Amino acid sequence: MTFVRIGGVPHHVVVEGSGPVCVLSAGLGLAWFDWDPVVPLLAPHRTVVRFDRPGHGLSAPATAAPTAAGEARRIAAVLDAAGLRDRPATVVGHSIAGFHAEAFARLHPGRTTGVVLVDSSVEEYAAAPAAPALRTAVARAAGTALGAAGVPAAFGPPVRRLTVRLSRTGGGDPAPAEPVRAVYGTTRVLRGALLENAHYRAVAAELLALRERRPLPPGAPVTVLAATSGGRGWTARQRALALLLGARFRETGPAGHLLMLDRPDAVAEAVLEPAVRPGGREPAPRAAPSSPPGR
Repeated sequence: MTFVRIGGVPHHVVVEGSGPVCVLSAGLGLAWFDWDPVVPLLAPHRTVVRFDRPGHGLSAPATAAPTAAGEARRIAAVLDAAGLRDRPATVVGHSIAGFHAEAFARLHPGRTTGVVLVDSSVEEYAAAPAAPALRTAVARAAGTALGAAGVPAAFGPPVRRLTVRLSRTGGGDPAPAEPVRAVYGTTRVLRGALLENAHYRAVAAELLALRERRPLPPGAPVTVLAATSGGRGWTARQRALALLLGARFRETGPAGHLLMLDRPDAVAEAVLEPAVRPGGREPAPRAAPSSPPGR
């Protein structure tokens, strides 16, 4: 466990194992320890890099609103700080971090050996909301007000536990009590989650625009893992995403949205499985059916 300064912000980074590199990025509000069940399956075969985005886990608060390009640069900077600048990586993104993983592959193709999207957020149509500075200010003000009222200290850890239980097909939260208190009892993490949520659609819209300009790296395998708990509509959208990206598709179950907790074996298999994307190139985009906003 270490801390590295990126863009002036201390980031919590954990590097384990040996071999080819993979980097794991968790969804909104989650922390490095949410990958704990996956790491023992990967570390004998891979150099596994985990990190907390600003305002998440043990990392310091964010100084700017998130963007797709910014999160791609963050992944590159984390790898650089870990001494892995010259070693391309498989990038694994869960939920909203699926946007970040795909953006990294498009913007840093020479550093990408593969992409694994773990029950990734999906937005077929998204436009950046107006007044981004106002959205940032409101998110920060709300977090500060809730923190001053003692909400994170009183309710943060139990809400975390309940959310994890509801996001799995079975079992509770396997994370130890001490790191859960250290992370979710803080105003910092509440504000970080509110800030990312406030800019979710802007990041989605940026990625959609990026798909028009920057192809995925030829020959780098892409895998889309979809949790069975999402239902038929969610599975259909995940399958359409895989088609759009020329990716392998795996409907994985029994599993909830926190697929890395329910099926760590499926996540590890997707990272370790060698494959080449069909034809070594991205297919032309397909129109997707209108559907509700993704996760």
